[in-house]
Amino acid sequence: MEALRSIIGKVASGTTLTSEESEFAFDSMMSGQASPSQIGGLLLGMRVRGETVEEVTGAASAIRNRMPRVDAPCDPIGIASTNDTPFCSVNVETCASFIVAGAGVPVAKHTDRAASSSSSTANILARLGVKTDLTPEAVARCLQEAGIGFLFASAQYPAMQRIRQIRTALGTRTIFNLITLLSNPVGVKRQMVGVFSREWVQPLALVLKNLGAESVWVVHGSDGLDKITLAGPTFVAALEAGAVRTFEVTPEDAGLPRHTEALESGDVDGNAVALQSVLGGAASRYRDAALLNAAAALIVAGRASTLQEGVALGQEALDRGAAATRLERLIAASNE
Repeated sequence: MEALRSIIGKVASGTTLTSEESEFAFDSMMSGQASPSQIGGLLLGMRVRGETVEEVTGAASAIRNRMPRVDAPCDPIGIASTNDTPFCSVNVETCASFIVAGAGVPVAKHTDRAASSSSSTANILARLGVKTDLTPEAVARCLQEAGIGFLFASAQYPAMQRIRQIRTALGTRTIFNLITLLSNPVGVKRQMVGVFSREWVQPLALVLKNLGAESVWVVHGSDGLDKITLAGPTFVAALEAGAVRTFEVTPEDAGLPRHTEALESGDVDGNAVALQSVLGGAASRYRDAALLNAAAALIVAGRASTLQEGVALGQEALDRGAAATRLERLIAASNE
């Protein structure tokens, strides 16, 4: 394709693409028209030069237009993170998702399917009895019956399998580390996103604004976590009423203690037990981290006005067993 070769040439020369050019290029990838060498060259060229807001907007639009849609019977919030920070942790976002759902806000959590990580959402859910290889119709049923559903990128659009092989061969982060979490098949308008680098906090909020989001928090912890951290400040870009503002939050803002020790991962069994322990009401650093991130998601959803209010709602969902009930309902609904 001459048009695609021209776009690759622009990237190779250091020129940035318009959102339309980026959308065309990534649509070519998703449709199978681009060769593996063209895909690899484009991804690497953009990574070396540095991706722009317009390019990420166009790429995410292409994926959104190609993927199967999930017709949610509710108005869920999206919770996602890049899941590629330098050190592992127990799966805070997954635990936070059950807390948010237990507080009465439906959650459509979108993530990529990790092949081997002991803290991956898919592995932990499978160990708990949740079926994860679901059709869009089955995910919609989970949202209806359990108030929570999990969507896995590689399962929702098979074209990602071919691109995954190329990304693995490149051995470095690419724009796909950003656009996967922006491509929730439910088409959520409210979203909390954790990102691997502080430099992407504000740009991703602008991308989500371009894509039609209404309420967003993009976060990066000062310790490198792609989530709100207990160890110190977290950098935030919030989309509110059509404008993006940046600020910092700390655990103390939420009325939670600061923890400097890392939340270390165990094996799949250990992480599944840890999640069940939090949902069962046990106090721990993991519980505090999940409550902190759930509180921010409840602000994005419009259910809380402050982190302290969000933590209180989350604690209530845990203490009365509502968060644990969401897991039980998800297990049942996913296996129907």
